[in-house]
Amino acid sequence: MISAFPRASRRVEHAYAELDLAAGGGTQQQRSALGDPRLLARPWDPASCVDTRLRADIWQWLEQVVTWLNHEYVWDADAMIPSCWPRHPHLVHELAVLADLRRRASLALTADALEEWHRYALPAFTDRMRQRLRQHCQDGGHQPWPAQGRHTRHQDETSCRDRAAACRTDVDTLTAPVGPAPALGTTELRRPQLQIVEGCMSTATAERSID
Repeated sequence: MISAFPRASRRVEHAYAELDLAAGGGTQQQRSALGDPRLLARPWDPASCVDTRLRADIWQWLEQVVTWLNHEYVWDADAMIPSCWPRHPHLVHELAVLADLRRRASLALTADALEEWHRYALPAFTDRMRQRLRQHCQDGGHQPWPAQGRHTRHQDETSCRDRAAACRTDVDTLTAPVGPAPALGTTELRRPQLQIVEGCMSTATAERSID
């Protein structure tokens, strides 16, 4: 009567296993071997998966998830995920997260996570998809991006120059706070501040007088 949620490939599962180790599931030695955790691939964010084989597996998995969703959860045709979903960046981003949440729910030891997925994640995704697609890309195939013209104007050289000028004007209006020099014997507060040192964030202190 029902079909099981599609399983990701071994390569995708390996990416998840590395994330689990980095999150504290492994030993200190294992976490050190992973390197910088910020560089780990995150399947719910396909853009972070820069390995070509992993990226291909992500697309294959999402294709299976879309087919599964359309078969198992869609009754009204308006809620169907269109076959041209790879050509809709907004769907790609959301489907990756939706698949990740469903995978996590299937691994939980209670039904709570799956209930939340049914109650919140899936309906919210469907509502956003309907609102964004409207009647585009239904039975007539993929339709051109309606907002293409406005996006092109946004990227126009003149438009970019105007925005850059507005940002520079804002920055130019900023001045360092001016106040009376601290009197001799005034108690001072050393306030920690973050600074960039050789590409890393570190703390430093700055002095501020107390009135």
